[in-house]
Amino acid sequence: MTTLESLTQFYTNHCDEDSRLRSRHGMVEYLTTMRYVEKYLHPGARIIEIGAGTGRYSHTLARMGYQVDAVELIQHNIDVFEQNTQPGENITIRQGNALDLSAFADETYDITLLLGPMYHLFTVEEQRQALAEAIRVTKKGGVVFAAYCNNDATVVSFCFKKNMLKLDRYKALTDPETFKLTSTPEELFQLYRREDIDSLMDGFTVQRLHYVGTDMATEFMEDTVDAMDDEMFDLYMKYHFCICERPDMVGVTHHMLDVFQKK
Repeated sequence: MTTLESLTQFYTNHCDEDSRLRSRHGMVEYLTTMRYVEKYLHPGARIIEIGAGTGRYSHTLARMGYQVDAVELIQHNIDVFEQNTQPGENITIRQGNALDLSAFADETYDITLLLGPMYHLFTVEEQRQALAEAIRVTKKGGVVFAAYCNNDATVVSFCFKKNMLKLDRYKALTDPETFKLTSTPEELFQLYRREDIDSLMDGFTVQRLHYVGTDMATEFMEDTVDAMDDEMFDLYMKYHFCICERPDMVGVTHHMLDVFQKK
């Protein structure tokens, strides 16, 4: 099965991407990402979302009055994206690949969202190509938001909490000295540490603005977060925002957001 076939099967049959960020625990990642995006919005800003999924971010931004162009690989997600589009949204969606944005001109966008593709690219060459394309279509002074899945939160959640180290195949993917996990297209998700992301970014003419844990401990305590009333959830988010950029805390997160500006 090809990578595209595997991803299509996953997002069509196994992952309800449209509702993932709408649960209370999923809202933590969404609210955190939007908090940082909103720091860099300005009137008339043009936005592109690469790997837009079903459009949770694209539609929100379009409904705020911004012009949004979206690119998505999986047809099922595009179908849901189009169903979610409301009259009056200044938004486009096209099928495309993060590795080839040749349909878009250089230095077009003020805000570039790359919130999904880095999850599913398994070679350094492809990862750097996706970053290079995202940077290319961004204006000088524009801001790029790139999301990643964390290696070590996965070690805790899957290797230990779900006891997958007992599975011979999964054990073979784990370096017994460093606990760095190896991903293949069969695992669907590529996993990173901070040093991996720093290495990928080396050589690009950009300046990092923020490195954020978008969900921090939330996915370790999903049921607890889902059970919170509004007052407690607001307090939890206040705490989360206090710690989500702290260098001594970010390593606990399941998802990281690298925010950088094109020079």
